[in-house]
Amino acid sequence: MDTKKSNYKWLALALLWVAFFLQQGTRQVFSATLSSIQGSLDVTSAQIGLVATIFTFAYGLSVPFAGVAADLLNRKWMVVSGVFVFCLGIFASGFVAALGLLIVTYGLLNGFGQSFYYPSATSIISQLHKETRATALSILQMGLYTGIIGCSAAAGFLAESGADGWRTAFRIFGGIGILWAVALAFLLKDTKPSANGQDAPSPSAKPSLKEAFGVFITNPTAVLLAVGLGMMIYVDVGFKTWMPNHLEKMFGMAKGSAALNAVLWHYLGAFVGVTLGGRFSDRLVAKRPSVRMETNILGLACAVPFIVWMAYAPSLTICCVAMALFGVFRGVYDSNLMASLFDIIPSRYHASGAGIMLCFGFVFGSTSPTVLGILKERFSSSTGLATLAAFYLMGAAVIFLARFIFFRRKTVA
Repeated sequence: MDTKKSNYKWLALALLWVAFFLQQGTRQVFSATLSSIQGSLDVTSAQIGLVATIFTFAYGLSVPFAGVAADLLNRKWMVVSGVFVFCLGIFASGFVAALGLLIVTYGLLNGFGQSFYYPSATSIISQLHKETRATALSILQMGLYTGIIGCSAAAGFLAESGADGWRTAFRIFGGIGILWAVALAFLLKDTKPSANGQDAPSPSAKPSLKEAFGVFITNPTAVLLAVGLGMMIYVDVGFKTWMPNHLEKMFGMAKGSAALNAVLWHYLGAFVGVTLGGRFSDRLVAKRPSVRMETNILGLACAVPFIVWMAYAPSLTICCVAMALFGVFRGVYDSNLMASLFDIIPSRYHASGAGIMLCFGFVFGSTSPTVLGILKERFSSSTGLATLAAFYLMGAAVIFLARFIFFRRKTVA
């Protein structure tokens, strides 16, 4: 084995991990400071939920084109430019004075920039980590958990520092991200897309959007995995947007404590789930090619009762326990999220396939913050959060169909 190449694959993972930390963490800055933003800009729950909806929708529409661009162009510079653009949007969000401007900076600029990162990053990692793919992607997923916990806690406590504390949070994390984009430009190498399993690039390894979409849409297993992802993202976006506010109102928590508790217990559980799920599937996949999808099904289905328990918990302690158990099984699903897709489509379509899958997932999931905002106003935040359980159940059902009806008709890529 080439030691230098082996060392670089872990360095690249570390660089991309920090970028993922910032990508996911800066998203949670909005949710952690939501009540402060709402008061500062004097908008309703449905209106502030619309900001998160537009961000998620913009991301979903942009990501398939970003995925194809990653297969056609230079994936290193896709990552670098993406981190720079979305952090610029986050930084600018700290200066807005009206809802419309926040929609432009956080919703559109941030959403567009974030779409560049994930297809390119996961494609690079998938290429560098052929034998340790699920493990490497699970480690990357921990950047999501750590970013959400760390940035949420910091932003929540900054929001308590004064009327403009929420603005400080956006400026700090946006500024750090811009500096990290510069660091990536110098430290990350250009890892070209492979052709037929080889490291050398080939013109034939560069699919068009039409070609990539055709390969994806004619593979029913891939389509059903995308539907399952859509159900999961609907839950994820709604949960992360409204859970801090739920804890504030339901248990009288301060903004900083609510922002921290809303994500800490859930993602500590997810750390456990993603670690166990990734190692479990990597060990068995050679003998049981379907194990990654079966892990997805297990994660979504087992989380359902804990989502309902979390929504109607009578005390903070019980709510935190429910969030942690919900997190464990969410982590089990996350551990094989992209690995399941990469097992069933050729490597030349990995980035574009990830982009198409994320497009469906985020466009569908984008409605969740607004829907939960409306349910909160008409019923209660508990009712809105409880409805999320139905979407995890539907996600498990469609992946079950993918595994037991369509997967056996396809060969693993």
